[in-house]
Amino acid sequence: MSEISFDDFLKVDVRVGTVMRAEPYPEARKPAIKLWIDFGDEIGEKKTSAQITAHYAAETLVGKQVLAVVNFPSRQIGKFMSEVLVLGMPDEKGEVVLVGPDQTVPVGGRLH
Repeated sequence: MSEISFDDFLKVDVRVGTVMRAEPYPEARKPAIKLWIDFGDEIGEKKTSAQITAHYAAETLVGKQVLAVVNFPSRQIGKFMSEVLVLGMPDEKGEVVLVGPDQTVPVGGRLH
Protein backbone atom coordinates (compact mmCIF):
# COMPACT_ATOMS: atom_id res chain seq x y z
CA MET A 1 0.00 0.00 0.00
CA SER A 2 1.36 3.40 -0.91
CA GLU A 3 1.38 6.28 1.54
CA ILE A 4 -0.67 9.40 0.94
CA SER A 5 -0.17 12.89 2.27
CA PHE A 6 -2.47 14.60 4.74
CA ASP A 7 -3.53 16.88 1.88
CA ASP A 8 -4.59 13.78 -0.09
CA PHE A 9 -6.70 12.64 2.89
CA LEU A 10 -8.36 16.05 3.08
CA LYS A 11 -9.55 15.68 -0.53
CA VAL A 12 -11.86 12.82 0.50
CA ASP A 13 -14.98 14.40 2.01
CA VAL A 14 -16.48 11.86 4.44
CA ARG A 15 -19.65 13.04 6.17
CA VAL A 16 -22.21 11.60 8.54
CA GLY A 17 -25.80 11.38 7.41
CA THR A 18 -29.07 9.89 8.58
CA VAL A 19 -30.94 7.38 6.41
CA MET A 20 -34.35 8.95 5.73
CA ARG A 21 -35.72 6.33 3.35
CA ALA A 22 -34.64 2.85 2.24
CA GLU A 23 -36.07 0.49 -0.38
CA PRO A 24 -35.05 -2.90 -1.73
CA TYR A 25 -33.40 -2.70 -5.15
CA PRO A 26 -34.40 -6.00 -6.80
CA GLU A 27 -33.36 -4.80 -10.29
CA ALA A 28 -29.70 -4.59 -9.25
CA ARG A 29 -27.31 -7.28 -10.54
CA LYS A 30 -26.37 -8.14 -6.94
CA PRO A 31 -28.89 -7.76 -4.07
CA ALA A 32 -28.87 -4.14 -2.91
CA ILE A 33 -30.83 -1.51 -1.03
CA LYS A 34 -31.52 2.05 -2.24
CA LEU A 35 -30.87 4.69 0.43
CA TRP A 36 -31.82 8.36 0.71
CA ILE A 37 -29.50 9.99 3.24
CA ASP A 38 -29.83 13.44 4.84
CA PHE A 39 -26.46 15.20 5.19
CA GLY A 40 -27.86 18.46 6.56
CA ASP A 41 -28.36 21.93 5.12
CA GLU A 42 -24.97 22.26 3.40
CA ILE A 43 -25.20 19.06 1.33
CA GLY A 44 -28.86 18.08 1.54
CA GLU A 45 -30.33 14.68 0.81
CA LYS A 46 -28.35 12.33 -1.43
CA LYS A 47 -29.19 8.86 -2.71
CA THR A 48 -27.15 5.72 -3.20
CA SER A 49 -27.47 1.99 -3.54
CA ALA A 50 -25.48 -0.43 -1.42
CA GLN A 51 -24.93 -4.17 -1.41
CA ILE A 52 -25.72 -4.55 2.28
CA THR A 53 -28.57 -7.09 2.26
CA ALA A 54 -26.62 -9.74 4.22
CA HIS A 55 -26.90 -7.70 7.43
CA TYR A 56 -29.65 -5.16 6.77
CA ALA A 57 -33.26 -4.98 5.65
CA ALA A 58 -34.52 -1.72 4.17
CA GLU A 59 -37.02 -1.15 6.98
CA THR A 60 -34.31 -1.37 9.68
CA LEU A 61 -32.11 1.33 8.14
CA VAL A 62 -34.36 4.39 8.51
CA GLY A 63 -32.93 6.62 11.24
CA LYS A 64 -29.49 4.97 11.16
CA GLN A 65 -26.48 7.28 10.95
CA VAL A 66 -23.87 6.26 8.38
CA LEU A 67 -20.61 7.62 6.97
CA ALA A 68 -20.31 8.32 3.25
CA VAL A 69 -17.94 9.90 0.75
CA VAL A 70 -19.92 12.84 -0.60
CA ASN A 71 -17.51 14.29 -3.18
CA PHE A 72 -17.30 11.45 -5.70
CA PRO A 73 -19.03 12.06 -9.04
CA SER A 74 -22.49 10.49 -9.39
CA ARG A 75 -22.55 6.98 -10.84
CA GLN A 76 -25.30 5.14 -12.69
CA ILE A 77 -26.13 1.82 -10.98
CA GLY A 78 -28.63 0.14 -13.28
CA LYS A 79 -31.60 2.51 -13.52
CA PHE A 80 -30.61 4.30 -10.31
CA MET A 81 -28.19 7.24 -9.97
CA SER A 82 -25.90 6.86 -6.96
CA GLU A 83 -24.69 10.22 -5.58
CA VAL A 84 -22.56 9.14 -2.58
CA LEU A 85 -20.58 6.11 -1.44
CA VAL A 86 -21.63 4.71 1.93
CA LEU A 87 -18.74 3.20 3.86
CA GLY A 88 -18.52 -0.22 5.42
CA MET A 89 -16.14 -2.91 6.56
CA PRO A 90 -16.18 -6.58 5.58
CA ASP A 91 -17.22 -9.17 8.13
CA GLU A 92 -15.55 -12.60 8.28
CA LYS A 93 -17.49 -13.67 5.14
CA GLY A 94 -16.75 -10.46 3.22
CA GLU A 95 -20.26 -9.04 3.70
CA VAL A 96 -20.52 -5.28 4.31
CA VAL A 97 -21.13 -3.90 7.79
CA LEU A 98 -21.92 -0.17 7.65
CA VAL A 99 -19.67 2.34 9.40
CA GLY A 100 -21.22 5.05 11.54
CA PRO A 101 -20.74 6.94 14.80
CA ASP A 102 -21.34 5.08 18.06
CA GLN A 103 -23.27 8.11 19.37
CA THR A 104 -25.79 10.35 17.62
CA VAL A 105 -24.02 13.33 16.07
CA PRO A 106 -25.27 16.29 13.99
CA VAL A 107 -25.81 15.37 10.33
CA GLY A 108 -23.29 16.77 7.88
CA GLY A 109 -20.34 16.49 10.27
CA ARG A 110 -17.06 15.83 8.47
CA LEU A 111 -14.74 12.99 9.44
CA HIS A 112 -11.44 14.23 10.85
